[in-house]
Amino acid sequence: MTLTEKQATAAEPPLGPDPAPGGSPTRVVQLLVAVALITAVFIALGWGDLLLFIAILVAIVMLHELGHFVTAKRAGMKVTEYFVGFGPRLWSVRRGETEYGVKAIPAGGYVRITGFTSTEDVAPDDEPRAYRQQPFHQRIIVASAGSAMHFLIAFVLAVILVLSFGAVTNNYKVGSVEHWPGVQTPAALAGLKAGDTIVSIDGKSFANPTTMTDIVKHSVGKPLRLGVERNGKLIEFTATPVNGKGITVNGQTLGNRGYLGVEIRQATASVAPLAAVGHSFSTMWQVTDEEVTGIAQTFSPSGLSSVFHQVTNSKAAQSAVNNPGSAPRPVSIVGITNLGAQSEQAGLASVLMLLIAINIVFGILNMLPMIPLDGGHVAIAGYEWIRTKKGQPYYRADITKLFPVAALFVAFLAVFVFAGIYLDITHPLQIPH
Repeated sequence: MTLTEKQATAAEPPLGPDPAPGGSPTRVVQLLVAVALITAVFIALGWGDLLLFIAILVAIVMLHELGHFVTAKRAGMKVTEYFVGFGPRLWSVRRGETEYGVKAIPAGGYVRITGFTSTEDVAPDDEPRAYRQQPFHQRIIVASAGSAMHFLIAFVLAVILVLSFGAVTNNYKVGSVEHWPGVQTPAALAGLKAGDTIVSIDGKSFANPTTMTDIVKHSVGKPLRLGVERNGKLIEFTATPVNGKGITVNGQTLGNRGYLGVEIRQATASVAPLAAVGHSFSTMWQVTDEEVTGIAQTFSPSGLSSVFHQVTNSKAAQSAVNNPGSAPRPVSIVGITNLGAQSEQAGLASVLMLLIAINIVFGILNMLPMIPLDGGHVAIAGYEWIRTKKGQPYYRADITKLFPVAALFVAFLAVFVFAGIYLDITHPLQIPH
């Protein structure tokens, strides 16, 4: 899965006047009532899982901002606001020089750091504590702290995943044998049962977690010898994949490739707590490798052409849904929440894996060296450091020269995001089994 929409976070909020802080008991009660009403509506509509996942995404965004907040505070920078949401203020309270609160549009959140850009007007008394006046290493730490937080969250989730469900192996656990209308599946004909663990094909163990899927895809009509562990014994079955074209399961037509008709997931093995740390890094590395490859494919010329084809051709879009991985597919916040609701129904392990992937993707995309992403601010800090000569005043880049490029980048992202939203609404993705 490739996630292509950056969460709505920023080091600075949209400019505009705000009313005075409101921390009165009445405002608190109003906020709690509003949250209760929204929760009740979602539950009444049967969207409880969706609401929970939206809340998780908001929490992830605020942890991203917390990374900026904490590192800026520790560096002595002036931080004036830390808010959930954008738009009109619903509630806030001031502690010291920082105002904390909630705003009306729950599309992310932000932290306001004084002097985050060279174009910002800053009071003379505050200039020494402005972000732009800090040493190079402090600016790099603050700007990259949001993405670092995403990787930290992913690692913690990976540890929880490994300790709770064991380390992922390259073998496959049979969740269930599917029922196809009017025909027995190859898995049923072979005698596979739920709970079996598939450990080899044609006598060869699996080199990586996608080996079995890749083999089955390209083995239509070819008998495969499956090595299966059942009740502690190793037995062998022969199954012949069939082409899924024309076969409809639960209202969805299978793709033009080989199928066995079995729901599988990667098998796991219990590990000691200390070993879980190493396995957690392995899990993160695997997900990171997959997501980097997916992002590169999606933004390649052929990937962009494929996305355009999916938007303009319904059959192509449905084919991408039916054959995960066959074509680059952007996933918007709509798709993320949809997959999140599905993962909650599939179980905690599925939720954890999805959240690990989301955080890694957010961390990677956020460090792209383009304004307004955090990676753009890192790039500017690096450029200024390179241009600064020893013994000379610190060089200040004129970021206004980057505004046209930034505008084109934002426009491109906007088109790409809307393409993802359109596809996620018209051809929603399903979590593969």
